[in-house]
Formats: sequence, structure tokens, C-alpha cells
Amino acid sequence: MCDTCGGHGPATTHHDHDHDHDHVHGAGAGARLVVVGKGGVGKSTVTALTARLAARRGLGVVAVDADEQQNLAATLGIGLEEAASIVAVADDGDYVGEKTGARPGQGAGAMLRLNPDTADIVDRRAVVGPDGVRLLVMGGVHQAGGGCLCPETALIQAAVAGMHLHPDDVVLMDTHAGVEHFGRSLARGFDAAVVVVDPTFNAVQVGRESSVLADELGIGTVHLVVNRTRSPADVDRALAHMDRLGGFPFASVTALPFDELALECEPAVDRLLDGSDLATAAAGLAERLLAGAVGPVGAAV
Repeated sequence: MCDTCGGHGPATTHHDHDHDHDHVHGAGAGARLVVVGKGGVGKSTVTALTARLAARRGLGVVAVDADEQQNLAATLGIGLEEAASIVAVADDGDYVGEKTGARPGQGAGAMLRLNPDTADIVDRRAVVGPDGVRLLVMGGVHQAGGGCLCPETALIQAAVAGMHLHPDDVVLMDTHAGVEHFGRSLARGFDAAVVVVDPTFNAVQVGRESSVLADELGIGTVHLVVNRTRSPADVDRALAHMDRLGGFPFASVTALPFDELALECEPAVDRLLDGSDLATAAAGLAERLLAGAVGPVGAAV
């Protein structure tokens, strides 16, 4: 339980969450994927590529930027000036107050609605980006001692679970570095986690910790992505690190190749989508992530 406002207690058990998941999502309610990992491993690039590829195949895509750095808009290909003008949901005091009963920074002593109705959040707060991807920028901390984050946390927790999705809708949430989002239970309500690592020990260590916490939150399907690989030996190295740390039963393992073009065209992924090796591998990843959850994604880039 939060020491400041008494809200958003510890995560439910795996079995309790499974019950909640069935109640909230229902049958054929699309796919909700959370992308996690150590800082700098390419989470935003993986999120943006998957979102754009899925949207190009006719799926309804909502990309959620839950990283306090708020880089996903530019990575998706939204112009830098427009991206800088986006007002994060957590910074919209009127919306946060309307939904939770307390404005940002005012959680201390307030009676918060910890399960706010966020069914309208996409219609009211999303920005439409390239290929029709709808982007929600959630926002976060801007200054030290800025006050209790409980209203924003309650809102973010409810946002994804409260979306009314069609069977061919996809939600992809890009998270900030590390595992704090699991500590606050922000990843609760997702169908699958996409754990992104590079072949280094430190990245794999964070990746395994994220995988274990995802499982504890009731996310029953966890995929591993080994990014920036230069040879099969890099994948073997990452998996050896994972085994040394105790292993994890991943639903799939995907290698994404190192691509100089990713450095040349960053922050946006637009040029990568034009038949690059990275986009081809990312299309395969999208197939694995969405298989059985939504309509066919297709194989062509």
C-alpha cells in the first residue's frame, strides 16, 4: 500500500489476476503487450516497428508511451515539433482530476478513485501518427519532490485495462528503463510481455528480473527479443547469460540484427520500414507476438 495516499497496494496473485483478466478483457478483445527491459536496449524502436508493421496490415494500434523520457512519438515518426507539443495524460490536470478525484501531485490525503473509468482515454487523449497508429503519452515525474504520483499511477494502471478493444486491436506499451513499472503494478492487465535485451550480461539480468515479475503479475506469456545481434553467437551469449541467472520459460526468442541504418535514421523508424533486415526480422516478431490474439498480420514488409 502507498505510504502517501494509502492506494495502489501490492500486485494481486497470479490466480487473482487471471480472474480479473477474464472479466476485464473478455473473449476476442484484442491484444495488450507491454515492452520492458534495461535502458538503451532498443525498447522504443521495437515498440515503434511492431506498431507500424501491425498498423500497415489493417490492425487498430494504440501505442502507449509510459516512459518518462517520452521518446516514442518521435520514434514512431511523428515530427519533432509536433511530438514536443503533445501534452502527456499525467500533465493534464483536468483529466487526471476528473478521473481520479485528485489533480497531479495532490494525492496525499485525497480520496482517490483507484479504478477510474478510462474507456474514453483513446478518443480524448490519443494523437494519430503515421500509418494511423494512435499514440497515448502517459508522462511521469518532471522534478524532484513534485508530490505524490498516486493520481497519475492510478490513471495509468486503469488506462490499458479500461480500453474497449475490437478483436483486431493491439495495444503496445513502451515502458521506462528497469522494473519500477512492475513495482507499481503498472503492467497489470496485459496479455503478454516483450522483454528486450542486448547480448550483454547487465541487459539480460534486467530482462530476466522483468520476466519473473511479469509472471508474478499474471502475465502468462513472455517473449524474449535479443536486439542488435551481429551473429548467432550473440544470441547464444544472451541465452547463456539467461541460463546462468536461472533461466526463464519464454514463449519465443527472436533475434533482431544490428543495423547501421537504425543509427543513421534515428529517432524515426520510417526508413527502416523500407525493406531493411531489421524490419524483416521485426515482421517475424510481430507474427509471433500477435499469433492467435488478433487477425492475421501478414509476412510482407
